[in-house]
Amino acid sequence: MSPKGRDILKSMVGAVEPARPDAQSAPPPHRPSGAVKAMNLSLGRLGEEAAAAKALRESLASGDKVLEIDPAAVEMSFIRDRIPVDQDPEFERLKQSIQESGQQVPILVRPDPEKAGHYQAAYGHRRLRAAAEIGVPIKAVVRKLTDEELILAQGQENGPRVDLSFIERALFARRMDEHGFNRDMIAQALATDKPETSRLLQVAQTIDPEIILAIGPAPKVGRPRWLAFAEKFREAGGQKKARAAIAAAAFQALESNGRFDAIWKALDEKSAPQRDEQTLRTQGGAQLASVTRSGKTFRITVKSAAFSEFLAQRLVGLAAEFEEENVGK
Repeated sequence: MSPKGRDILKSMVGAVEPARPDAQSAPPPHRPSGAVKAMNLSLGRLGEEAAAAKALRESLASGDKVLEIDPAAVEMSFIRDRIPVDQDPEFERLKQSIQESGQQVPILVRPDPEKAGHYQAAYGHRRLRAAAEIGVPIKAVVRKLTDEELILAQGQENGPRVDLSFIERALFARRMDEHGFNRDMIAQALATDKPETSRLLQVAQTIDPEIILAIGPAPKVGRPRWLAFAEKFREAGGQKKARAAIAAAAFQALESNGRFDAIWKALDEKSAPQRDEQTLRTQGGAQLASVTRSGKTFRITVKSAAFSEFLAQRLVGLAAEFEEENVGK
C-alpha cells in the first residue's frame, strides 16, 4: 500500500493508525539472511497492511465504528481457542508493537448479553490482553452477534492464519461440540471439511483436556503425531503414564513441544506386568508356600517339605481334572 493510501485510510478511521500490523496477525517468524530476508520482510509488511486495510474497509462499509473501550469491560469469548502458555515471545512482540506504534487493527466485540455496559470478544484476545497489561484502551468494532455468528467470526479470523496449532484447533472443536454446535457449524468455524473436523474431535475427545492444557499448544506437532499420540493414550495405562510424566519435576521446565515429547516417550514405555502375591498358611499360621502371579506367569514357591510332597502326589490328578472340565471349550 502506498504512503498516500495509508494516509487516506488513516483519515477515514481516525484513531486507527495502519502504520504497522499487529504481531498477532503476522505469520510465524522466518529468519532468512541478506537480500532474501529484506525482500521477505517487505512483502510481508505489504501483505499485512493490505489485510488490515481490507478489514477496516469492510467494517466501514457495513457502518461499523471503531470505538475505544476499557479492556476491563471486555470479556473473553465464551469458547476459548488458544491454549495459554507461561512464556509467549509472540505475545511480547505484540505488546511491544502496540506500545511503540499503537494498535493497528481493531478487535471485534459484541454487547454482553447479560452485563450492561460490558462486551464479549469474538476475536483479538491477544490484543485485548496486551492492551490490558499496557494499560491503554482497546480499539474495537462493536457489532450485535448471535452465539453462532460470534463463533464463526472467531474461527474464521484464526482459520486462514497459521498461528493456531493443530491441538488448539482440536480443543476449540471439542469446546464447540460441548456447547451444542453441530458438525457443520464446527467445520464452518474452522474453515475445514468434515473428515478433518472428525479427526480434530477424535484427538480432543480421546485425550483428557487437562493433559492437553499441561502440554500446551505444541506448535511443531502436527496432525499425524497427535493422532498417534491419541492411539497410545487410549491403550491400557495410557492416562496413568501421561499423568506420571506431567508430575515429574523436570516437566514444568520444558517448553510445549518438549512436553509433548516427554509424554510421548512415557506412553511408549512398556508397563511392568502387575504382580499379585499371596502366602498360603495352615490354620495354625505355619507358612506352606508363596504364590506369585505376573501376567501369564503363575509361580508357587513351596516352603514346607511335607506340602511339597502333597502337591507332587496330586499334580497328575489335577491336570486330568482340568482337562476334563475344559473339554469342548
